[in-house]
Amino acid sequence: MANKQPSDYTTASLPSLPLEEWEDSKITLHLYLQIIGKIRLALMPPLNHWWHVPLYLTSRGLTTRPIPYGDFVFEISLDFIGHTLLLTTSRGGQQEIALRGQPVADFYAELTAALDRNGIAVDISPQPFDHPSTIPFPEDTQHKAYDPDYIHRYWTVLLFGHTVLTEFAGRFVGKCTPIHLFWHSFDLAYTRFSGREAPALTEAGQVAREAYSHEVISFGFWAGDDKLREPAFYSYTYPEPPDLRAQPISPDFAYWVEQNGGSLAILPYRQLREADSPRVVLLNFLESAYQAGARQAGWDIEQLTLKR
Repeated sequence: MANKQPSDYTTASLPSLPLEEWEDSKITLHLYLQIIGKIRLALMPPLNHWWHVPLYLTSRGLTTRPIPYGDFVFEISLDFIGHTLLLTTSRGGQQEIALRGQPVADFYAELTAALDRNGIAVDISPQPFDHPSTIPFPEDTQHKAYDPDYIHRYWTVLLFGHTVLTEFAGRFVGKCTPIHLFWHSFDLAYTRFSGREAPALTEAGQVAREAYSHEVISFGFWAGDDKLREPAFYSYTYPEPPDLRAQPISPDFAYWVEQNGGSLAILPYRQLREADSPRVVLLNFLESAYQAGARQAGWDIEQLTLKR
């Protein structure tokens, strides 16, 4: 059997992703994903830390994975090569919706009609969750940008992040999440757990209380927002231990930033994609951020490391 070689990417295979060039499309896509994600949230049996609500990478885009409905299942997939939404059911039903520059209201109506045609009735909150837009989905004719080139670029970066995070996850033997995309915050995420409970967030909402019920070190990628105006990989530790921001991280262009009262380790994508081996640089960043948080928080690093 031939030896498996680690996957790698180059500057040529990792596209540029300047936020200002596709921000309108990013907002529209985010709202599309919120609609799809809320359908999954409404019907999936609950899992710890909201693991039942995210979306997952595929070789062509994103998927809900199978969602149970009565005596059958259905799945919603987004294809960022052909730019279509595909609804399939275990009964053989299939509906296709073109992804194009259509208002969020039209997308919502088309998807609802496709579900109805397949005997699927699901009620979701029409209000975007934790999003700058407060326009209900059925009324949102404002957000309608869809640049297929930049959507494809974004998905390509997600695939790179998923590939490297998968390799990184293989080093850890403790409890950890799947690598998934949270539609409410629009970030690809992977989280490790120490196994210890965290102090209760008594003043927080239900989402945060469940997400942070135990000690975590999280890693991920997001495409930029109003606070950080460029795409980046990140890591944070919760509860944040003392002196976390004073710990070294790799490479030299990674840095710590204060956000929402805590510390984020940031690796700018723009500089990462120019590295000789983006895979190695990202792995080193993830490992250095993990070591910084785990050391300062007193995790049993040796016990949680896979012995090969």
